[in-house]
Amino acid sequence: MNLNKKITLFSVGLATVMIVVLTVVSLWSFRQFSIMSAQAHVRSAAEIIRVSLTEDMVNGIITKRGGLLHRLGEVEGLKTVHVARGENVVRQFGKGSDEENAADDAETRVLQTGQPHFEVVSELTGPIFRGTIPFIATRKGNPNCMQCHDVAEGAVLGAVTVTMYIGHLKDNAVFVSVIMVASVALFMILMLYFFRRLVKPMIITANDVQDAVSHAINGDFHANIQQRTNDEIGQVAQDINKLMAFLHKGLSTIREDVAQLLKHKPLEEQGNLLNSTIGMVQGLIDASQFKQAIEEDESKTEIYQRLSVVVRERFGIPYFSIYEVLPSKNQMIPITVDGEFGAACRWCDPQILVRSETCRARRTGHLIDSVESPGICYAFQPPEGEQKYCHACFPVIQSGMVGSVLQLVIGQEDAERIKEIIPYINVYLREAAPVIEAKRLMDTLRESNLRDAMTGLHNRRFLEEYSETLVASAQRRKSQVTILMLDLDYFKMVNDTYGHDAGDTVLKALSKVLTQSVRTSDMVIRYGGEEFLIIMQDTGGDMADLVAEKIRAAVESLKVQLTGTVLQKTISIGIAEFPKDSETFWQTVKYADVALYHAKETGRNRVVRFTQDLWKDEKTY
Repeated sequence: MNLNKKITLFSVGLATVMIVVLTVVSLWSFRQFSIMSAQAHVRSAAEIIRVSLTEDMVNGIITKRGGLLHRLGEVEGLKTVHVARGENVVRQFGKGSDEENAADDAETRVLQTGQPHFEVVSELTGPIFRGTIPFIATRKGNPNCMQCHDVAEGAVLGAVTVTMYIGHLKDNAVFVSVIMVASVALFMILMLYFFRRLVKPMIITANDVQDAVSHAINGDFHANIQQRTNDEIGQVAQDINKLMAFLHKGLSTIREDVAQLLKHKPLEEQGNLLNSTIGMVQGLIDASQFKQAIEEDESKTEIYQRLSVVVRERFGIPYFSIYEVLPSKNQMIPITVDGEFGAACRWCDPQILVRSETCRARRTGHLIDSVESPGICYAFQPPEGEQKYCHACFPVIQSGMVGSVLQLVIGQEDAERIKEIIPYINVYLREAAPVIEAKRLMDTLRESNLRDAMTGLHNRRFLEEYSETLVASAQRRKSQVTILMLDLDYFKMVNDTYGHDAGDTVLKALSKVLTQSVRTSDMVIRYGGEEFLIIMQDTGGDMADLVAEKIRAAVESLKVQLTGTVLQKTISIGIAEFPKDSETFWQTVKYADVALYHAKETGRNRVVRFTQDLWKDEKTY
């Protein structure tokens, strides 16, 4: 039931209840008024009779009392008048006439109790009001009944019964009640009319708000609710319009910003704007969570496995292949084919495995989409009977060249859907590229002599060889690289006091703490002696400070168990950022060393970030 019907039913019901209650109350009130009025008339008539009889008795003309009663009976409105003699009067003056005996039980009861009796009697001619009033002996007044009667004051001398017509009172009551009810009904009708006019803008505005919200749920925020009044209802309409305009503008802005992050121009606004925007934002969130997950993976294989799960489950593509490029050998190796790791090449000419330039995506570094450009790549050769499939090949750029290729194989029924998921696939690959590159480099390093034999960390030679790749990657992605230079405080005292074996134990324990304190994608390098270097990619500002402070606190709380003793050392750390502090990588390393020196000079066990005022004279350091 809508609001309009509810208000109408409520108003009509309320009016009906009020009219019924008014009718009942007015009829009851008029009935009580009629009875009270009749009682007053009866009491007045009874008092007149008592006074007249007393005067007649005092004046000695009591025998003529019948005329008085006859004349009272002829008064308009009165029907009958009857006087009954009480026992006290009978005992003093005798029974009198038969007409003066108690006519019924009501008169007998009044003579016995001295209490008046009133009742309404229905007759064919209409309702009759009967009242029986006792005559009580009293000395008040002149003349008074005690002048003739030898009785105690308060004794019952007799009773008078008066009956009168009250039909006209009933008719008047009904007439007045009808007038009142009609007036109230008219008032309620007018009130309902004006009330409906008053609430009509509210009802219409409420319906408009409901429609606007319903459209908003379906992604349409083009609400335009008409402002019909200048009160709170009008303000609600105005605020709803502002809210819808704000939501539409906000969602459109978010949609455009996300599209820029996706590097993909969004389609013209259509369908559910809210759902599409939520979908785009959720896609970025999923990609960010994907990056966080792969950064903690141990090897490239785990990253490729996770990427395969994304392609198959997140994007619903059952047929796909991942190839890794071996630039030094001009070869490609299949990592996974249709979700099976180590499977043979299925959808492409096997020639790409021995001559990687045969792959168009590998050769050009561009997305190859046969949905948009059928037959664009000759190397795509589906198995016999499956020529209905098309493909999209994504090059994964690593260190400025194609390091991997993701191939999606789709049917014609998914040709339109692939246009929507290509931007999201690119986001996942962009997030995965530096991590895969780091893992690949780690794999390479594990097969070389670029590690410190004692600590197992990268050595300075590794940094010298890797610096160019690191710089190129940071410049290409326009990201920051934070360099932490670390040095154990008073390490020489360990070697001098406990021997070089103890010093080696301390360095190994420190290496473990440093490795556990940073991400897998970060690099910990033994730079020389007790000096270490940490390279943190895509990290800068407050985050780098937090990591450095975490390391400092971890080293301070580290307890190294030696034979017969336990050592606790502290560490000083200098921080510099590339290319923020310097556009030259090695100069940035030097700046980190300057900050480290300042930490040593100002008390040790500190983290100091490089600032230009620390750079006084390179020879000083």
